[in-house]
Amino acid sequence: MTRVIIVGGGIGGLALAQGLRKSGVAVAVHERDRHRADRLQGFRIHINPHGSRALSDCLPPELFAAFVASGGKGGNELTFVTERMKRLLRLDEDITTGGSSAPEDGHYGVSRITLRQILLSGLEDVVHFDKKFERYELEPDGRVTAHFADGTSATGDVLVGADGGGSRVRAQYLPHAGRVDTGIVAIAGKYMLTEESRALLPPELRSGPLSVMPPKSCSMFVAPHELDGGVGVNDRDDPGALFDNTKPYVFWAFAAKREYYGTDVESLGCLELRDLALKMTTGWAPQLRAMVALSEVDTLTALPIRSAVAVEKWTSSAVTLLGDAVHSMTPFRGIGANTALRDAQLLCRKLVAADRGGPLVGGIAEYEAEMTGYGFAAVRTSLEAAQRAVGGTKAARLTSRGVFRVLDAVPALKRRAFGGFEDQDAVRER
Repeated sequence: MTRVIIVGGGIGGLALAQGLRKSGVAVAVHERDRHRADRLQGFRIHINPHGSRALSDCLPPELFAAFVASGGKGGNELTFVTERMKRLLRLDEDITTGGSSAPEDGHYGVSRITLRQILLSGLEDVVHFDKKFERYELEPDGRVTAHFADGTSATGDVLVGADGGGSRVRAQYLPHAGRVDTGIVAIAGKYMLTEESRALLPPELRSGPLSVMPPKSCSMFVAPHELDGGVGVNDRDDPGALFDNTKPYVFWAFAAKREYYGTDVESLGCLELRDLALKMTTGWAPQLRAMVALSEVDTLTALPIRSAVAVEKWTSSAVTLLGDAVHSMTPFRGIGANTALRDAQLLCRKLVAADRGGPLVGGIAEYEAEMTGYGFAAVRTSLEAAQRAVGGTKAARLTSRGVFRVLDAVPALKRRAFGGFEDQDAVRER
């Protein structure tokens, strides 16, 4: 029997664990967090059809149903507007989903916290907390032993590094691989939706994701996280799970190059970040500025944007990587989590095949060949999207806005330009 050790209990690592468990493959996850409820930071993320199909494959049916139920309203639409809230282009549900109504083909706006809690469900005997990975050793018999800071170790046939952008597994396995600072910093926050605050925002800011395209070298993304009533996930047996999906909010992120801010944005406190975001949006629509001004102060954060550097193909072994541990990317196309889920789905299939008698390292090599292809392509296009969002001359940006208006006015052109959108990774948020 194949035994798989996963280092890292994020979205990709847990999806892989769920898929292996579902298929009867022995798996253990070692997570550095001390408790299940430790990792409660994060914003709404977009799950596209690649991610939805991966979750459908990896999760038991009841957990996939819980994921679908936890998705917010309006995830299947995307609207581009000016900084004055003038519509440029709207991509309706029939374009973004390709007309499919199947749950696994949908786009979902979900809480990162809630998704992780769903992925943890049923893995109580699989996930081991308070396990800080330090190093691994290749054993003479071909197996791998992972060593942890508490002095314990675990030995298996495969070691999967799913430990994020600062991966310690990658640092040992591919020490030449790394990430670069793109020079872009985002200020992000949450506008909590209550009965009173909801009335202060226009429907456009509450109905679905918006991409704001100003003429200057910056951008803003806005997306609601709002449910159609209770979904049942909050009533699961574990009161320590701390699901947050009953607290609706609007997520927003303003992004620009570091020098655009004129100050050391990463050193600022929450109130200072809010004031800076308001300064950067002077002259914008009052609705957008009110959203920033009235956001929950404690949610304001500065996010330096980093991106992986593609590496040459390495010789495959019993050690491999998935998600941000190998191909971390900017959030500007919202595909990081989806690519990690795609990794989990593909690697799960290869490891299940190995458990059934197929070649282990050969299967991992097939996974890595495919994963590095689509993974580093996603890194590249994500970086390009980030550079476009905060770059370009005023003339070029105004030209792009004009093209969007034309496409929006001619449905046939819009369909031609965005045909197959459901398999493209649109400009989305983290």
